[in-house]
Amino acid sequence: MNGEHELSSLDLGLIGNCCVSALVDKVGNIVWCCLPRMDGEPVFHALLGGPREHPDHGIFAVELEGLVASSQAYIPNTAILRTQLTGRDGAIEIIDFMPRFKWRDRSFRPQMLVRRLRVLSGSPRITIKVRPSFDYGKKLPTQTFGSNHVRYCGDGQTLRLTTNAPIDYIRNETRFILDDEVNLVFGPDETLDEGATETAQKFQDQTASYWRSWSHRLALPFEWQDAVTRAAITLKLCAYEPTGAVVAAMTTSIPEAANSGRNWDYRFCWVRDAFFVVRALNSLAAVRTMEHYVRWIMNVVAMTNGGRVQPVYGIGLETELTETIADALPGYRGMGPVRIGNQAHEHDQHDTYGNIILGTAQAFFDTRLFLEMGRAEFHRLETLGEMAFKLHDQPDAGLWELRSRARVHTSSSLMCWAGCDRLQRIALHLGLRDRAEFWGRRAATIRDKILKEAWSDKRGAFVESFGGSTLDASVLLMTEVGFIDPSDRRYVSTVAALEATLGRGPFMMRYEEADDFGVPETTFNVCSFWRVDALAKIGQRERAREIFEELLTFRNPLGLMSEDTAYDDRALWGNFPQTYSMVGIINGAVRLSKSWEVAT
Repeated sequence: MNGEHELSSLDLGLIGNCCVSALVDKVGNIVWCCLPRMDGEPVFHALLGGPREHPDHGIFAVELEGLVASSQAYIPNTAILRTQLTGRDGAIEIIDFMPRFKWRDRSFRPQMLVRRLRVLSGSPRITIKVRPSFDYGKKLPTQTFGSNHVRYCGDGQTLRLTTNAPIDYIRNETRFILDDEVNLVFGPDETLDEGATETAQKFQDQTASYWRSWSHRLALPFEWQDAVTRAAITLKLCAYEPTGAVVAAMTTSIPEAANSGRNWDYRFCWVRDAFFVVRALNSLAAVRTMEHYVRWIMNVVAMTNGGRVQPVYGIGLETELTETIADALPGYRGMGPVRIGNQAHEHDQHDTYGNIILGTAQAFFDTRLFLEMGRAEFHRLETLGEMAFKLHDQPDAGLWELRSRARVHTSSSLMCWAGCDRLQRIALHLGLRDRAEFWGRRAATIRDKILKEAWSDKRGAFVESFGGSTLDASVLLMTEVGFIDPSDRRYVSTVAALEATLGRGPFMMRYEEADDFGVPETTFNVCSFWRVDALAKIGQRERAREIFEELLTFRNPLGLMSEDTAYDDRALWGNFPQTYSMVGIINGAVRLSKSWEVAT
C-alpha cells in the first residue's frame, strides 16, 4: 500500500455533499468515510489505524507501481479533488467527489463516493484495494459480486461498488495496466440507472456546476479570495443539510497533542460552534446554511420547552451521545483511545442559551430569507432568555468543557448577556416595546456584574471566571458580540495581557491554567484568529494583517486546518477539518481585506 509504513497525517483533502463526506490522503487513498451519515460508522478508517487482526483494512486505495511523486489540488471553486500520481512507468490522475446538485427541483446528495482514474502519461500499473469494515473495525464484510459490481455485506448495511474495471482485478487486488479510464462508484446497494462511466461523468459535470454556481454567489473580500472560498466550501460541507445541523469536525479522536489523551468525537452539532459557522457564512452572503440551521435549532427550543438545553446534540436531534471506546482501532498514529459519542451532552454550559439566540437573531431582520421569524418564534426564544438570566452567575463547565470543575466562567456569562441583549433588539424590531425594556434591564444587570466580577486589577485584564486570577482567550469575544467598545482601556489592557501570557509567536493558547489533563501543549487555532480580530479592532491593523498572513501559511497544502497547532514544530493536531478554524480564516479576511474600491 502507498504510504503503508508512514505515519498518518492531516495533509488531507475533504470531499462531501452536505450529507456524507470523506477524507483523502496525499497519495489518493480514502482514509476516512462514515456512512450512512457524517456521524455513522467509519467504513474507511485508516486515519485511525486498522484492527490488530486486519491492520490493512479500512481503506480505499489506488496504488501506483513505482510511485515517486504526488500532487493535489481542488478543481477551483468546487469540492472536487484532483490527485496526480507519478511513477517510474507513467502518471495517473484521480478525481474524487461526492455528487451534489439539483435534480427534479430537489437537492440530490446521495450517500455515494465517485472515483475516476485516467492515464496522464506512459503505461502505469495500478492496484485498486477496496477494504471497508464495519462496527469500528471489528467486522469485515462478506462479498458477493456480479459482472460490474461487488457488494460488501455487513450486519447493518450493505455497500456496493459499481465499476467498469474488471471485477476480477478488484476482488483479487490484481495489479494491471491502466490503459483506459476507470470509474468507481461506491455507495448504497442500489443498481445505477446507467453504467459507471456514464454515471460518473454526468455526476461530475453536474456537481462541478453546482459548486461553481454556489461559489460564484459568495460576497468575497478583495484579498485572500482562494483561502476564503476554500474555507466557505469546507464549512458548507460540514452542514448536514437534511436537518440543518452543523458538525464541529468530520473526525473523532485526533488528539489535541501527541499522546495527550485529549481525544474527542466532534461529529456532532455544538450550538456554540454552529453559531460561529452560520455567522461566517452570512458575512459572505451564503445565508441558506443559516436558514437550515435555524430550523434545526428551533426544533431544539421546542423539544426542550423552556428547560435545560444541551450544549451539543446529534445531527438528527439525538440527545443521548453516550461516550464509549472503539477498542478495535489503535487511534491516530497509535495514540488512542478512539471515542464514540461525547460526554459534553451531559454538561451544563450556560453560554448555550445565548448562542442559540445569537444564531437565530439575524433571521428576524434579514428580508432575503424564505424563513419567516415573527412574534411566536420570539416568544419561544424568550424561554431561553429566562434561562440565560437565571444562570448567568452560576458555575458551569464553560466554553472549554472542563470535566472536573465548575466555575462562573466569564465567557458563559458574556453569552448570557448577548442573548438578553439580542432579545431586546428583536423585540424593538417587532414593535414589542415592553419586552424590549424588560430584556434591556436584564442585559444591563448581567453587564454590570461581568464588569465588576470578571475584571482583575492584579492582572490588568478580564479573567476567565468571576473572582478568578487566570487568563483565558475567550474574553476576546467581548467586542465580537458588542459587549464593550474596543477602545475601552480595560479591553486594550486585556489584549496586551493575553498576548504576553498566551501568545506563542503568531499562535495563541486557550488558557494558562492546568485542566483535567494538565497544562495544554498546543495552541488553539481559533484563539489565534480571535487575537487577530482583537488587534484589528484596537487599532493595530497592520500587525493583525501580518499575523493573519502568517497563520494562513499553517494551513495544510489544500487550505484546510485542524483544531490545534503545535507552536514548536507547527504540526497540525486535533479533529479535522475544524469549523472554528475555518471560521477564523473567513472572519480575518473579511475584517482585514482592503476594500474593492480602494484596491482597484
